[in-house]
Amino acid sequence: MTREIKIDPVTRIEGHAKITLHQNDDGAVSDARFHVTQFRGFEKFCEGRPFHEMPAITARICGICPVSHMLGSGKAGDELMAVRIPETAVALRRLLNYAQMVQSHALSFFHLSGPDLLLGMDAPAAERNVLGLAGEHPDLAKKGIRLRQFGQELIEKLAGKKIHAAWVVPGGVNKPMDAEVREKFLNEIPEAMAIAKEALDVFKSIHDNFEREIKSFGCFPSAFLGMVDSDGHLDHYDGYLRLIDADGHKIVEDFLPSDYDSVIGEAVEQWSYLKFPYYRKKGYPDGVYRVGPLARLNVCDSCGTPEADTELEEFRGLSEGRPVDSSFYYHYARLIEIVHGLERIQQILEWPDIVAKRVRARAEANALEGVGAIEAPRGTLLHHYGIDEDGLISYVNLIVATGHNNLAMNHGVKQVAQEFVKGDEIQDGMLNRVEAIIRAFDPCLSCSTHALGKMPINIELYDNKGEKIAEQSSGL
Repeated sequence: MTREIKIDPVTRIEGHAKITLHQNDDGAVSDARFHVTQFRGFEKFCEGRPFHEMPAITARICGICPVSHMLGSGKAGDELMAVRIPETAVALRRLLNYAQMVQSHALSFFHLSGPDLLLGMDAPAAERNVLGLAGEHPDLAKKGIRLRQFGQELIEKLAGKKIHAAWVVPGGVNKPMDAEVREKFLNEIPEAMAIAKEALDVFKSIHDNFEREIKSFGCFPSAFLGMVDSDGHLDHYDGYLRLIDADGHKIVEDFLPSDYDSVIGEAVEQWSYLKFPYYRKKGYPDGVYRVGPLARLNVCDSCGTPEADTELEEFRGLSEGRPVDSSFYYHYARLIEIVHGLERIQQILEWPDIVAKRVRARAEANALEGVGAIEAPRGTLLHHYGIDEDGLISYVNLIVATGHNNLAMNHGVKQVAQEFVKGDEIQDGMLNRVEAIIRAFDPCLSCSTHALGKMPINIELYDNKGEKIAEQSSGL
């Protein structure tokens, strides 16, 4: 007989989910599951729409990641049109993606996981939130807001809106960038870079406080998947997908995103609406792999920018040349990617043709199938479309970053629960750590954000006869 603990909802993530923990009679956790409890349905209700509408439609999937879906969808549309889009349009899309990377990573580190990292996993629940963080570390909290503002405003100036813009279209973008915008953000990069480096210093200064968490927060051997360019450098917009094993060796040769189906399979479980991608050769569920900042830094040969490569060398010192396998270090990897993103933003803005006026290629559908892939903040994002002869969508398959990480998140939840959750007494700190491993992955499950507000959490513990023996509620 087992007892079940429910954490419903999981807080300080984007979207809605719950966690169930199963204890045996001696109080040890025998199993744990991360349940995604919301149903979206975009893959079905997009059917019948003209393919050129897809970037604007799929941007509505998420209020945190509209840029990511818009770019992945636009690239799939490029494939359907079978055109070569203008070089300036490619650069502008890259710029938009780096702006998204900076603002999203800043949100994750400073606002969602910052309360755990800077106030402590055992801090009182009423204080362990963004307001408590602002009270204890007001200067750092303001700088986190400023860094996110940099990314959000760059998105707005490029795309016309911070959220749910319709700027990216099949064939490029629908408006060039103004020269004044270029100068504005070139002037703001030094401030943003100083904040990113300060955040890195803060993380390194508190790193030793979390030795037990580092060893148990999703710390297990797995494969890693991420995008690299033809030279093996970190690439967030275009390139090849690279899959490595736990020792850092390539499992398959770098492959085009259009070949994903030969490498990646997808499974479903009755207890979650989120699919479970896996490496086909190892099968389900053994073919677990991870995506996102940690995976990208593990798979690339280098970042390709000087400041980020200096940080990458130090990061890799954590594991003596092998892939860094603790998911706690997703936080560290995000900060390095912010530095890299700011360096790339500066390079793109300094390119003379970034303000060129030709930013779109026009054509009808010339292919019946297209795959668009980018690296979203949380990991590899795949948009796969099929169309009919009239250019209407007949098939959609989306593999989002959080889906790629689904198996790994479930592994992580079980590992943390087995380390920290023991006995009959519910303690807030132990269960907060179970949530914190999910926040380390920074999953995005919803089309809206819950950065601020009162989200009640109710935790109940039942004995093996089904009788409630303990309960704890809080508003986070």
